Amino acid sequence: MATMGSLIGLVNRIQRACTVLGDHGGGAGGEGSLWEALPSVAVVGGQSSGKSSVLESIVGRDFLPRGSGIVTRRPLVLQLHKTDGGHEYAEFLHAPRKRFTDFAAVRKEIADETDRITGKTKAISNVPIHLSIYSPHVVNLTLIDLPGLTKVAVEGQAESIVQDIENMVRSYVDKGTNAVDVLEGRQYRLQHPWVGIVNRSQADINKNVDMLSARRKEKEYFESSPEYGHLAHKMGAEYLAKLLSQHLEAVIRAKIPSIIAMINKTNDEIEAQLDKLGRPIGGDAGAQLYTILDMCRAFDRVFKEHLDGGRPGGDRIYGVFDNQLPAALKKLPFDRHLSMQNVRKVISEADGYQPHLIAPEQGYRRLIDSSLSYFKGPAEASVDAVHLVLKELVRRSIAATEELKRFPTLQSDIAAAANESLERFREDGRKTVLRLVEMEASYLTVEFFRKLPTEPEKAADKNTPVSDRYQDNHLRRIGSNVSSYINMVCETLRNTIPKAIVHCQVKEAKRNLLNRFYAHVGSKEKKQLSAMLDEDPALMEKRDALVKRLELYKSARNEIDSVAWK
Repeated sequence: MATMGSLIGLVNRIQRACTVLGDHGGGAGGEGSLWEALPSVAVVGGQSSGKSSVLESIVGRDFLPRGSGIVTRRPLVLQLHKTDGGHEYAEFLHAPRKRFTDFAAVRKEIADETDRITGKTKAISNVPIHLSIYSPHVVNLTLIDLPGLTKVAVEGQAESIVQDIENMVRSYVDKGTNAVDVLEGRQYRLQHPWVGIVNRSQADINKNVDMLSARRKEKEYFESSPEYGHLAHKMGAEYLAKLLSQHLEAVIRAKIPSIIAMINKTNDEIEAQLDKLGRPIGGDAGAQLYTILDMCRAFDRVFKEHLDGGRPGGDRIYGVFDNQLPAALKKLPFDRHLSMQNVRKVISEADGYQPHLIAPEQGYRRLIDSSLSYFKGPAEASVDAVHLVLKELVRRSIAATEELKRFPTLQSDIAAAANESLERFREDGRKTVLRLVEMEASYLTVEFFRKLPTEPEKAADKNTPVSDRYQDNHLRRIGSNVSSYINMVCETLRNTIPKAIVHCQVKEAKRNLLNRFYAHVGSKEKKQLSAMLDEDPALMEKRDALVKRLELYKSARNEIDSVAWK
């Protein structure tokens, strides 16, 4: 089993480390506070009720500030360490490299450190002062001296001081416990549950009677007293200190399983937070390049999930093909373009001075070419619409890539590189869909016209002027034939334009969105790579705090394992 004091010493070390990280009890540690889980002995009482005198009796030194009214305005975590010999000395956590051998200087340091936080007022603060005393005359023990309870605020204090002090004191009591069973002798079968102490009188204090002399006088009093002589071995400050030390040791041992469970749970939570924030990056260029490429791959995975339906957004591309493109094709002004008036105009211009003999082929071709040119608008609009969807998916993917959130500069670099690639893909898509339209105009499907029904011959009307080559029925027939051909081409383009866009833009974005960026990054030097991995300072600070807290908890767990079960 662990020796007396080894567990208390362990708790002392863990409490000091917790305080350095801002977890110092009194409700300041928040949910899952390790400080809160560690047992301590709190000194509770009214103002000027003798709490400081009891503490000084236990320590055997006169070291606490004194005065009227509220003197203790911050919790004092007093950690006593029994030594085998040598000189007595004290150390403060806020001045770790300074050793105090003059206990009058300890008193002044406590007063100065209190004023540093609260100012030279009568205000209070829950930020504790940590004081360790090393002496052969003490037992291993941790005591917390708290501001004295009061019923009224005095001049210079806030009206809430009464409740503020009570809240602070209550925050240091173990929740759900009370001392009734102890005082009534039911929980601990003690014959005499009270320990009598003789404090120094005000006259002794004025005469600077030291604590060792006061202890001797206390011992002589109990041993010579006819009333208390039979209890002398269970009375006095030294016995109280031993009793508290034994009780604290027992409480710590009983709480070890719950402390270990809390540490394990907290470690898992911190590890999960660090995984989400991202682990620290190595300082060499290789590690930095690996991190950048890993971030790019993570972004690329999210982008592909958007396109493939694992995440929302990719369906908007299909909406361009299934809704926007057909609607745009339907709105093309073919009714106006192939009206009888325009057909007559185009046919007449195409014939020139020589009228057509059977069918106005040049007129047909002009009507078809001019009609096909209308398809360029919807084709280019579809390219642009898909381009905008892809740009939005890039933005969403960067925002959704958890690993990238810690690197704002790299986010911007990846966004710029991805959008540059999308611009190239858009230009390729635009050229391709326009080429599809131009191909339709370059070579007409002759078989379509050969299958058209021939116009029935009619007997010549001798009354019809010979110069009227453009009868309404003939022109209406030409317009109808061209319209049928354009409808056929429209159906073809309605299918081939999406194919071209997917091939040139969507597929290329899936395959090669960051290919040029990879090559560009691979040629950068360490300084340039470091600039790309410039993290958000607030995030770096948060991660550093988590790492330190994790180290503390792991160290605490290892120390508990090494001490508790010996």
